[in-house]
Amino acid sequence: MSASLALTHRPWWPWARRVAIWAFFGAIAWLLLKQARTIDWAEVFAALRALPGTTLLAAGALAAASFGLYSTYDLLGRHLTKHRLGAGTVVGVTFISYAFNLNFGSLVGGVAFRYRLYSRLGLGNETITRVLGFSMLTNWLGYLVVAGAAFCFWPMALPPDWKIDGGGLRMLGAVLLMVSLAYLALCAFSDGHVWRVRGHALRTPSLPMALLQLAMSCVNWSLIGGVIWVLLQGEVGYPQVLAVLLVAAVAGVVTHVPAGLGVLEAVFVALLAHEVPSTRLLGALLAYRALYYLLPLAVALVAYLVTEARARRLRADVGNNHNKR
Repeated sequence: MSASLALTHRPWWPWARRVAIWAFFGAIAWLLLKQARTIDWAEVFAALRALPGTTLLAAGALAAASFGLYSTYDLLGRHLTKHRLGAGTVVGVTFISYAFNLNFGSLVGGVAFRYRLYSRLGLGNETITRVLGFSMLTNWLGYLVVAGAAFCFWPMALPPDWKIDGGGLRMLGAVLLMVSLAYLALCAFSDGHVWRVRGHALRTPSLPMALLQLAMSCVNWSLIGGVIWVLLQGEVGYPQVLAVLLVAAVAGVVTHVPAGLGVLEAVFVALLAHEVPSTRLLGALLAYRALYYLLPLAVALVAYLVTEARARRLRADVGNNHNKR
């Protein structure tokens, strides 16, 4: 028996693991609270109100373009699995899942909502798993390339009191680019190969499909960075804003905080406060949350209720047709 399995069979282990997790979250909450007390929130909201209407419109257009592009990710899985749901339905499910994913975490949004909506629309669990997995792969493949390029070729200017420089970031960027190139090579030389992972059959996509994944996701991550850059009104260079966003994205995933609440802001303040006043940074990030998190969530909630009503009508029609036979 391995060491990890031995630990899981000890009665104290689940409790110790739970205490460690809550202690970790408590430490994060304490750090965020400590930081929040140093912020002049009146100035933050003044900076938010001072954002020009044209800036908000431009940022909103970029946010809408990003959501529209991400909502097509599941169409790639539809092509691979050959399921028969319409393209509009698939885009709607992806949009709803993404909005809830951003605000409530991947398990609630990205996973639970997809399984619920797709299953109510007639897809089996195996098909849903393949669609979901390919969509997640698409998203993070683009992350590897954009982050790799940003860290390797445009390393961010770190605060002067930090003891590390851009050399470490360049090395990390090179590693990320190598991983993405390895995926493309796998698709080029193992097209159609079936891999068995925990009982699931995963087929290697073709190189053109992998390149399409890459292009879609790279553009999407670039659009998200563009939203924040526009809201900062060019006070910081776009490559640096994008790099900080990519660091914040991973920090949010690692901490599992819903919507990355506080984590995104903490990373931006830590890495950019030496160039932009914290109050202006936070004002721009509050506008970003309103445009990229809350507004899509309101639309997704309405769309979810409509989708649920449609699924109920579909099941009722199927039941009526069955009873007539």
